[in-house]
Amino acid sequence: MAEAITIARPYAVAVYRLAKEKNALADWSHTLNLAAAIAADEQMRAFIDNPKVVAADLESVFLSIAGDKLNDAGQNLIKLLVEYGRLAILPEIAAAFEELKAQDEGVLEAEITAAAQPSDADVAAVVKRLETRFGKKIEASVKVDPEIIGGIKIVVGDTVIDASVRGQLQELAYTLKG
Repeated sequence: MAEAITIARPYAVAVYRLAKEKNALADWSHTLNLAAAIAADEQMRAFIDNPKVVAADLESVFLSIAGDKLNDAGQNLIKLLVEYGRLAILPEIAAAFEELKAQDEGVLEAEITAAAQPSDADVAAVVKRLETRFGKKIEASVKVDPEIIGGIKIVVGDTVIDASVRGQLQELAYTLKG
């Protein structure tokens, strides 16, 4: 089965283009985050995944939970996702939309993973180098994962920079296998 983000990306791009055209990026951001929160709820998730639930009931329940917080375009998106059995990927659609919005605003999100908590100066230096490389403002989040042994791993959008000891060991093992 295809990755959820692969399925979600075309929906996010379509919503992004519509939002950009209508100058409503903030409104759509709010709409998608609300819908994603509803879809990610544990009870709603079980309802969505239940094969005995018919599409009309799923649509009705979802829209009643959202209430009047969804405009007509938001309701149409929900109806479309229900029709094609894609309601479960709403969180991925929202995340992809936010990524497109951030890129449009000239901001990229970076996830920096280190074996130990880096100093603020180290994070600032990495962010500065990333901003130079990507030519955009970088908003970084730092995660500590001792399993990478040492070094850092950086994820910016689809780009992964793995300068961790674990990554280098895996690369060496792959090379030695031939």
